[in-house]
Amino acid sequence: MTQNRILSHMVAGLIRDFGQPVMLWQAGMLVGALLVAWLLARVVRHKLDSRRSARHEPARFGAESLHKALLPLLGGVLVWIEQTVFEDYMSTSLLELALVPLIGIALIYIVFFVARRVFGRNGHAHAWLSIAEKIVSVVVWVAMVLFVLGIHEQVLHWMDSVRFRVGSERMTLLSIATGALWVCATLIVAMWAGSMLEERLMRARSIDANLRVVLARTGRALLILAAVLISFSLVGIDITVLGVFGGALGVGLGFGLQKIASNYVSGFIILIDRSLRIGDTINVGGLQGLVTRISTRYTTVRGLDGIETLVPNEKLITDVVQNHSSFLTRGYAKAAVQVAYDSDIDRAMALLAQAACGVDRVLEDPAPAPYFVSFGADGINLELGFWIEDAAKGTAGVRSAVNRNIWRLFCEHGIAIPYPTREVRIVGASEPTAQDVAQAS
Repeated sequence: MTQNRILSHMVAGLIRDFGQPVMLWQAGMLVGALLVAWLLARVVRHKLDSRRSARHEPARFGAESLHKALLPLLGGVLVWIEQTVFEDYMSTSLLELALVPLIGIALIYIVFFVARRVFGRNGHAHAWLSIAEKIVSVVVWVAMVLFVLGIHEQVLHWMDSVRFRVGSERMTLLSIATGALWVCATLIVAMWAGSMLEERLMRARSIDANLRVVLARTGRALLILAAVLISFSLVGIDITVLGVFGGALGVGLGFGLQKIASNYVSGFIILIDRSLRIGDTINVGGLQGLVTRISTRYTTVRGLDGIETLVPNEKLITDVVQNHSSFLTRGYAKAAVQVAYDSDIDRAMALLAQAACGVDRVLEDPAPAPYFVSFGADGINLELGFWIEDAAKGTAGVRSAVNRNIWRLFCEHGIAIPYPTREVRIVGASEPTAQDVAQAS
């Protein structure tokens, strides 16, 4: 009687069968099941690796945990089948005991896989993810030990006996632990489903990029909201009380979080109306750069110096934004120069047109065209107009190359660029005498 209270039927049956021939049969069946499970795990792992594309980094992240879960999971299924089939003909204490660690270890690695898929971004995990994995491992191993020893029911009964009051509600330690478990499980499942939805949407090239982002984030938010409501219902919390909380939250957003709410709304407007896209070159508030990310609160713009700036979405809605990227990717540029009055104007204009020929990204159609602009104070003002391909990438380098060619061609053909000359006269000064000139000399 005392032994039955200390040891569960699993441990007692294992001690009873120890040294008996039936133990050898069970050990052989266990080893055979694990060997078959190992072979099946290799086949399944190969199939998964062949289907997983190398360009989908989120799909590959956490795959190691899934691979580690295959062996104990398949082994647990095979051992359970053996234990179910042979329990009417022989003692299966070893098989029954082996099921606990096999299923427990498989559960740990499956949780690892789901957590890394949910909380991992671009192949990298959050810093606290390893801590959460260790906590899950400890909890599952403690539960397995309690189950094997047969004292899990006593532990649950003790947790249910620890009661305390929260407001007008009576709660127990068991209800709190159960509620936390349900909330975490439903949230993780919802976030996992949201991640899978986002991956599928991002691979759908037939849908606009901004629309994919909107659908992915909206779907994830709805799934999380549904998970919270479902978990509250499972725990026993009346969700009608959330109406009061929602009203208070709305008032708080209206008064204290106006800017944040405005940025979020502006972000969805930008994504829906597609006024900006990832890869566009914009100029807002004196900042010019490339749009690298559009989130619901801010937009990341990488400047020409390589520094990324977070621009609030509200600024992109209320301020004037110049978008240098459009369906018409070419841009018009000018190069102004002044030549001396005694220069050959026809030759100078021909040299201007020649200076733009052969320069990278300068279009031949329409061809570069020189213009006689005006008569200046020191010389004749000429101008070269030309079109640049992919102007959103920048025009300064192209204009610099054209100006260098102009300078080289003018120097080779004797076309002078005049220096400004000024004559200064002093009004009211007397004419110098012969003596003053002699003294100055």
